[in-house]
Amino acid sequence: MSEESVLSDAANAGTQFLLYTGNFCGYCTAAKRLLDGKSLTYTELNFDAGEAKRGEVVAATGHRTVPVVLDLRKGQPMFIGGFTELQSYLSKGN
Repeated sequence: MSEESVLSDAANAGTQFLLYTGNFCGYCTAAKRLLDGKSLTYTELNFDAGEAKRGEVVAATGHRTVPVVLDLRKGQPMFIGGFTELQSYLSKGN
């Protein structure tokens, strides 16, 4: 079920990126600012609204911290990682 949940979130996002975030998360804020600064659109889903979602995303990606970033621009959702990985990914022209 976990991968299906993430794929469903991605299909319903309608944006270039999907971010799973948490409250009081400095790296989540930094990721949103980075995407905003590059005029890239994103959908934010906050884990604090439902703990079950966090478990599904961890099971699907193996990533235990927030943010969890997926690139949706190429038709198939691509897991990027967290803020540091997003920063590196975008600096390479992706």
